[in-house]
Parts: sequence; structure tokens; C-alpha cells
Amino acid sequence: MNKNQIIDNIAGKTGLTKKDVEAVVNGLFDEITSALQNKDKVQFVGFGTFETRERSSRTGRNPQTGETIEIAASTVPAFRAGNKLKEAVK
Repeated sequence: MNKNQIIDNIAGKTGLTKKDVEAVVNGLFDEITSALQNKDKVQFVGFGTFETRERSSRTGRNPQTGETIEIAASTVPAFRAGNKLKEAVK
């Protein structure tokens, strides 16, 4: 399912216009992104938690040449599913 399909489904269920639903979905994504940029967690009880994790530097290998390279440390987004979501997917 993609973003447009989600917008269509929500608009159909709520009676809101697709334009209004798209504005809400985009606003939600922007707020989650902004919180993660500030290293904050975003928690939806029962659904899950968006957070950032620190990935340490490590040694890798260039698949084309076989040359050893150093991969820099980075901060990556992560999602941890909540109990209700886990139960729904079983």
C-alpha cells in the first residue's frame, strides 16, 4: 500500500476530502521527521514508537573491488512495533 492509497482509504472512511486527508498525513510525517531530527521519540500507544538509533562506525568491503573501507558512524531512524500492532499482525 502506498501513500495515495492510504489517503484514498481514509477519505472514504471519514468523509473528508482527499486534499484535507493529504494535508493531515503530510503534517503527521513532517512532525515525526522533525521530532526525530531533534532526537525525540514519537510514541503511539499500542501502535509503536519511532526513534533514532546510533550506528557505530564499522569496517565494510566494496563489493566490486573487494577493497576494505571504513563506514562512518551515523544516526538512523528506527520503528519498534507496539503490542496491539504485533497482535493484529499475528
